[in-house]
Parts: sequence; structure tokens; C-alpha cells
Amino acid sequence: MRAVRLGPRSVAALALVSAIGVVAFGWPLFAPGDSGITTHAADAPWLFAALLPLLLAVVVATIADTGLDAKAIAMLGVLAAAGAALRPLGAGTAGIEPMFFLMVLSGRVLGPGFGFVLGAVSMFASALLTGGVGPWMPFQMLAMGWVAMGAGVLPGAARLRGRAESLLLAGYGAVASVAYGTAMNLQGWTLMQGMASGISYVPGDPLSDNLARFVAYCLATSLGWDLPRAVVTMVLTLTLGGAILKALRRATRRAAFEAPATFEAADGRRADGRSPSTDADADADADGASYNR
Repeated sequence: MRAVRLGPRSVAALALVSAIGVVAFGWPLFAPGDSGITTHAADAPWLFAALLPLLLAVVVATIADTGLDAKAIAMLGVLAAAGAALRPLGAGTAGIEPMFFLMVLSGRVLGPGFGFVLGAVSMFASALLTGGVGPWMPFQMLAMGWVAMGAGVLPGAARLRGRAESLLLAGYGAVASVAYGTAMNLQGWTLMQGMASGISYVPGDPLSDNLARFVAYCLATSLGWDLPRAVVTMVLTLTLGGAILKALRRATRRAAFEAPATFEAADGRRADGRSPSTDADADADADGASYNR
């Protein structure tokens, strides 16, 4: 059971924001060198910084229209606070960022819609907590939303459990950690001036040449952060992932997201004739069976 049920409009909103995000990250690579748009490259982050919160509001409103109830919002707040609190533990030092594994596990259990919103909100909260507010913050929010959303679309969500699931999530977490760093590199690389010619962005150059310089830039500047981030995410997922996945699934089941409302008659029975204790006994049996497994 997922906290946020994605309907057609939710999928369309997520696709729209993701498409705009891809353009915002990569548009300088396709702009002609003599284009006037390149002279305003430094303005682009500020424009996107103003646009992305509005787009995220559309996503949240659309998802809320299909499945974000009060209990899902409460869980979103708890997990976002936990993610924001985890980020300052490493403060990005040498890529030690433990919040990544929590975003991956939460997206896996609660689905891509919840994961996208959780990733964006967690990064926003952590930026406020660490003083990392700037034109780069919306890009971080979007990239982290993609990380958590990707975990929600991995195969085997209904059946895959145990060590196999932990290995799948650990592998995904490692790849997502490096991909996050690469995306953030692309956001800042096109705005930097005065770097060595072998790694600097050249407006109007062929895409292949600029991509080669970008790869050299990543290897020279950020790989020392991206790889440790991937290792930390893998280790935490393999050591703590199983317990946290069970806790998240239990909390989701107990919260009974999207459960239909029922009304009790004067004698304490529901409209369908069943006693409330019947459901309590069923929950207890389910918990006992889950524990025995």
C-alpha cells in the first residue's frame, strides 16, 4: 500500500516538472555560441529558482487531489525532518551524506509520487537548516526528488524482500548518488569561468566536445565526493536497510492510507455490521504473522 496514489494528472505533472528540470540543467549545451541567450546564462538559475517552487506546488496539489491525505502528510513531515537532520551529520564532507539512503528506502516503500515530494521537501528543509539557500537549491530539490522517485519505480516492490531487495536498493543508491553529483555539476559547470581549457564549458562548441570536457571536469573536481557518497549509501542500505524497510512498511500498513471512512451505530457496530474489535484482531493477527515471517 502506498501513501500517495498516482493518477493520470499526477503522472502528467511529474513528467512536466521533470522535463522542465532536464531543460534547466542542460540547455547551455545546446545553445548556439552566437546566441544572445548565452549572455544571460548567469540569470538562468535565478529564473529557475523562482519557477521551480511554483511547479512543485502544482505537483503537490495534483498528487494531493488523488491521494495525499492527513496521515500521508504527517509521515511526509516526519521523514522530511529525519532526512534534513541527517544531512548536517556529514555536511557534505568527502561525500558523507547519510540522507541519501533514507530517501531511497522511503521512495521504495511509499512510491514514486511520495518519493519525489519527500526528496524535494527534505532538501528544502536541510538547506534552511544548514544555511545552504541559494540559486542552486531548487536544482538540489529537483535532483533529490528524482533520486527518491527512481527508487519508487524499481521492480519487485510487491514481492522482492530480504537480502535481494537490499542489494537492489544498495546498487541503485550508489548509482543515484553519483548521478545526483553529476547533475549538480552540470548545473554549475556552464556558469564557471576561468577554468583550464580542457575542462571548461565553451558556448557553441559541438555537444560531443563539451561533454568530453564535462566528463574531465567531473573526474577532476567531484569524483572524490561522489564515490564516497555512493559507498556510504551502499553501506547504510546493506546494514540498516532491512530494519528500516520493515518499519516503514509496518507504519504504512498501520496508517491505512486511503482507507474508506466508516460510521458506527449506537450499539458500537459499524454500518457493515462488524465490530471495531474485529479489525483490531485482524491487525494483530497480521502483525503476528509478519513478525513470525
